Amino acid sequence: MADDNDDEDEPAVELGDGESVEGAPLPRVASRLTWAQQKSEVVRKEGDSVIRTPDGPRRLDELLEDVDIPYFETRREFEDAIRDVIGSGPVPTE
Repeated sequence: MADDNDDEDEPAVELGDGESVEGAPLPRVASRLTWAQQKSEVVRKEGDSVIRTPDGPRRLDELLEDVDIPYFETRREFEDAIRDVIGSGPVPTE
């Protein structure tokens, strides 16, 4: 049900005017797959996807080279394995 306000044309969230960020968030890429998945299938299906990392954008297939898990039971297991490789921190802008 819609709220009854006069400012319906304004966006609910203001977008910033800052620099854009290259690459896709890891959860967005992970959501395009069904789980469970073999690592080789993830590479085949999404390996050319560029992921946002604290070190700048990187291809998913390159990140998976540093992952020793051959089969991801869950999306969470996949995301945790990639985060172990990329670390955490702010993502640089262009």
